[in-house]
Amino acid sequence: MKKEEKNQFIDSLTEQLANSNYFYITDISTLNVETSNKLRRLCFRRNIQLQVVKNSLLRKAMERSNKEFTELYDVLKGPTSIMFSDSGNAPAKLIKDFRKTCEKPILKGAYIEEACYIGDNQLAMLVNVKSKNELIADVIAALQSPAKNVISALQSSGMKLAGIVKTLSEK
Repeated sequence: MKKEEKNQFIDSLTEQLANSNYFYITDISTLNVETSNKLRRLCFRRNIQLQVVKNSLLRKAMERSNKEFTELYDVLKGPTSIMFSDSGNAPAKLIKDFRKTCEKPILKGAYIEEACYIGDNQLAMLVNVKSKNELIADVIAALQSPAKNVISALQSSGMKLAGIVKTLSEK
């Protein structure tokens, strides 16, 4: 790869890192072509972009971006691939599902909403991470619950009260 091509690749990767709130750094080495293609197809179906990168180029892209990735520098050893996603837990779920048939990919690190997670032992926790929209929906549901209970009680009490008034007026 010529220096010009490397700089273009680093610029492209820097832009992806700057625009992404979720990415996973993984190791998919030792996968044969057939298994690797299965993983890539699964990524495509789940709207996850999988890209094999050189550690030195990824580190330069991380350094050029305006985000703080210093915690992830230590995982940039050995074969590395990066998964970009629109959801914080989608790549974790994909890795967990794919591991039912294969021992890879191995999670080296993840960046989710300005937080870094290091190591494969974080995978189980990352599967349960909720996206920002899911958290907002949970808060709205929690806020609506008491109001719904009050309205329901008022409506049922109104029916009871109307029944009592009707009975009293008939007497």
